Amino acid sequence: GGCSALVHLDLSYNEIGDAGAKMLAEVLRECSALAHLNLTANDIETEGAGRLVEVLGENRKLARLDFSWNEMGSEGAASLGKAIAKLNLLAHLDLASNSLGDAGIGRLAEFLGECKALA
Repeated sequence: GGCSALVHLDLSYNEIGDAGAKMLAEVLRECSALAHLNLTANDIETEGAGRLVEVLGENRKLARLDFSWNEMGSEGAASLGKAIAKLNLLAHLDLASNSLGDAGIGRLAEFLGECKALA
């Protein structure tokens, strides 16, 4: 694909929102070498986060994901949990300030143990 060699993508502070996140997800499907993705502070909420993490779960090279300062919420955390269980190389995950709540943290925690590279 068009971005099959892309290893690092930083789109932080770009106000992507849910609509942009959905479009980005379609592009990221082709970025099989992507190892580092930074989506800090992009106003991405549950729906956009869900679509992104669905695609990211298919990426076997992703080692670093920064999704801080978005609005993923508890449903987005549940979706992320399912995706990260498949990411064997994920060593860094930043979800600061995402309004995950107790339910979201609980759902995420169910899968964190399956991600072997997280320190």
